[in-house]
Amino acid sequence: MAEVGRVAVSDPGSRLLPGGFWAAVAVWVERPQVANKRLCGVRLEARRSVSLPHTGHTHPGPSAGPEPERLAESGGCGPDAGPGPVWRSLDAGPGPGPSVGPDQGRQEAQGRRQPEEEPGEAAAAAAAATQLSRTPGQPGKAAALEGDLPAADLGALWDAFAQSLAGDNREVLAFLTRSGAGSPPEGRRELDLVLRTVIPKTNLHCPLRGPRREMVVQDILNGAVTFLPLEEDDEGNLKVKMRNVYQIQLSHSEGEWFISVLIFCPERWHSDGTVYPKPTWLGEELLARLARWCVESRQSGFKSTLSLISIMKYSTAYQALKEKYKDMVKVWPEVTDPEKFVYEDVAIAAYLLILWEEERAERGETARQSFVDLGCGNGLLVHILSSEGHPGRGIDVRRRKIWDMYGPQTRLEESAITPNDKTLFPDVDWLIGNHSDELTPWIPVIAARSSYDCRFFVLPCCFFDFVGKFQRTQSSKTQYRGYLDFITEVGSACGFHVEEDCLRIPSTKRVCLIGKSRTYPPAREASVDEERTRYINSRRGCPGSPCSGGPAPPPPEATPSSAPGPKGHGALDAQPTHTAEAGAGQQGARAPAEGLWLSGFQPREKAERLRNCAALPREFVDQVVLQVAHLLLGRRSPADGSVQAWNRGGSLSLAEVAGELDRETLQRLKRECGGLQTLLRNSPQVFQVLHGRVRIRDWREERPRKQEEPEAKRRPSSDTFKTRICWFFAHHPDGCVLPADCCPFAHGPGELRPAPRTKKKKPAL
Repeated sequence: MAEVGRVAVSDPGSRLLPGGFWAAVAVWVERPQVANKRLCGVRLEARRSVSLPHTGHTHPGPSAGPEPERLAESGGCGPDAGPGPVWRSLDAGPGPGPSVGPDQGRQEAQGRRQPEEEPGEAAAAAAAATQLSRTPGQPGKAAALEGDLPAADLGALWDAFAQSLAGDNREVLAFLTRSGAGSPPEGRRELDLVLRTVIPKTNLHCPLRGPRREMVVQDILNGAVTFLPLEEDDEGNLKVKMRNVYQIQLSHSEGEWFISVLIFCPERWHSDGTVYPKPTWLGEELLARLARWCVESRQSGFKSTLSLISIMKYSTAYQALKEKYKDMVKVWPEVTDPEKFVYEDVAIAAYLLILWEEERAERGETARQSFVDLGCGNGLLVHILSSEGHPGRGIDVRRRKIWDMYGPQTRLEESAITPNDKTLFPDVDWLIGNHSDELTPWIPVIAARSSYDCRFFVLPCCFFDFVGKFQRTQSSKTQYRGYLDFITEVGSACGFHVEEDCLRIPSTKRVCLIGKSRTYPPAREASVDEERTRYINSRRGCPGSPCSGGPAPPPPEATPSSAPGPKGHGALDAQPTHTAEAGAGQQGARAPAEGLWLSGFQPREKAERLRNCAALPREFVDQVVLQVAHLLLGRRSPADGSVQAWNRGGSLSLAEVAGELDRETLQRLKRECGGLQTLLRNSPQVFQVLHGRVRIRDWREERPRKQEEPEAKRRPSSDTFKTRICWFFAHHPDGCVLPADCCPFAHGPGELRPAPRTKKKKPAL
C-alpha cells in the first residue's frame, strides 16, 4: 500500500473531530460531484451494519455455499492477482438488518458538523453532509427512484467477501482495519457498509463506460473508510476488483489530527479521469476539501441536490437538451447574460421533464402533462418544454424580443396576471413559477383553486408576500430560508403535500418547491378553500384574523385520493377562467366575492422602470453627492494638513456613509437597484468606489503614465472635452487639482462647449 497524501486538520480541544470527519466523509460518499466536477452524482442502493470475520476461520461454513474464488495467494497485491469473490446480484433489494451510520455509532457523543451553507461548492457540500443514517433497512430516496440496476443483497455480498478475508487475504483485511499485515485483528469488529453507484456526467463528445458500482466499508472505531470497486459480468455476477482500492483515514498524533489517503496496490491503480482520478488528485484536491469540511460547523438548511428525481436520467436529459439548444446562446437578443439564462432554463426543463416522466409512470398515464408558466419572462423554458412534447403556454406582462424567434408552436401571451376568480386554469396539469416575483406566493393558491388535480412547481427568487414585499419574522433564519418556509407554509395551507428540492443551476437561488398531491379528499374542497381564504386574509392582517406573518392554520388532514388527473391537451384552448358549473371535487370553491382575492395586489408594471438611479431628480443626486463629498473631505489625514496640500479627504465604507444620511434619503435610495453605491458609481468624476469603500477621486492619478501611448489616447475625447462644469472647480474648497488646460471639464462657464449632437446613421441604400 502507499500513502498518496496527508494533511493536518486544526481542531483545538478536539471539539469537532472525529464527528466532523464523518460529516466530510458523508459528502464524498453521498455527493462526490461536489469535489469531482466530472461526476453527476451517486445512487445509494443499500446500507447495513456487519462484523469482521473471526481470523481463525479459513473456510466457509456449511451454509455458506460453494467456496468463492480466491484472490492471489500472496494477498492480491501482485500483477497476477485475479478477481475477487463472485456474488450474484439479487432483485430482492437491500439485505435485512438495521442500517447503522456514523452518527449512530460510537462517535455520536462527539457530535457532528456539516460544511457551511454558501453558494457554489460549499453549499452543495453542506446540503450533502446529512450523515449516513437512513431509515433502518431502507435504501436512500435516489435508489428507490432509479430502477435501472437491481439492488444487490448487501449482506450476501459482504458474507462472500468476508470468507476470503478470513482465509488467505490477510493483507486486504489488514488494509481494511488499519492493522499490521502480519497481525490481523482478533475478535469481532462492527463495520458499516454502503452500496453505491457512481454516475459520471454524460458527455456526447467523450462518452464514458457507464456508471460504476462500489462497496464502501466504514470502520467507525478506527476512523477509516475504504472504497472497493465492483464489476458485473454478462450474467449479473458482481466481483470485487482489487484495482483502484483506496482508503481515507483519520489519525491523531501528539495532539494533532491528520487525514490521509492510502491506495492498496498502487501499481494496479488505473485512472479513467472521471470516476477514478489520478492519485495526485486524491492526495491534494480531495484531501484539501475533506480537511475544510471537517471543521465547518454550520448546519445546512437545504435539501440535497436533485433528491426527488433520478440523477442518472437527469444527467442524460440535461446533456441532450444542452446540445440541442446551445445555439440559443449565439442568437440571444436580450441584454441579459445568454450563458446563464440559456443553460439555467435548460437545466430546469431537464428537471421538469424527468419529474413528469416519473409522475406518468407512477400514475400509469401516457399523455404528457400540460402546463402554464406564469411570469415566463424570456419564454425559453416554455419553448423547450413545448418542443419536447408537452402542451403548454407562457404568460408575462411584457413581451420580449426573443419571443419572435421561437415560432408559432411556442405559445406566449402578453398579459398581466391578477389573482382572482377569472385567473384560473381548470384543465391544466401544472402551473410553473420560475422566478415569478410577486406571483410566487399566489401560484399554490391558483393551482389549488383551478382544479383538484392541478399541481405546481415554483422556483422562488425575489421575496414577495401576497401583497407587497415579504418581511422576515425570524432572525434565526436567513431571509432566503425564511421565504422558502413561507411558500411551503402557503402550499400546506392550500392543502398540498409540499416537497423541496435543490436544482443544479448557475444561481444562488436554486431551491424549488413542488406540490404534487393533496392532503384532503375532493369532497372537502369547499371547507378547505374557506381555510385558504382565512390564511390569505391573515397575511394581510384583516380585522378578526391573525396578524400578518402569523402561523398558518393547521393543514387539512391527509386522506388518500383516487381522483383521476385531467386530460391536459384541452388546456391550451381554455382561457384562464373560473367555471361556475364545475363541481367541488374538480373545481376549486369560489372565493367569497368576485374580483380580487386580496385587495392591494399590484402586478408588475408593463414598462420596466429604470432603477439604476438614472431617473432620480438631478437636484436630489447633486445634494447627496455634495453631502458625501463633505463627509470625505472632513476625514482629511493629518499628513495632508499643510496649507499647500490639496485636500483629497479620507476613505469611508458605504455603511459608514449610509449611517450619516437621513432616513428619507436612504429610503429613496433603497428603491433603486444598488442604492447608495449605484448613485456614487454614477458620479465617477467625483468618487472612486472600490471594495465597498468610497473616496474622493484624485485626477492626478488618472493621467496616463505610459509615455509611448499616442497623444490621442492620452487626452480626453475631443467630443466630450469641456462640455461639463468641473465639480471640483465649483465645489471643492481647494478647487480642481488639475490646471485648466489639463482638466477635461470646464473651469467656469467661459470654457464650456456645446455638447455634441448624436449623429444619425444614414439609411442604407
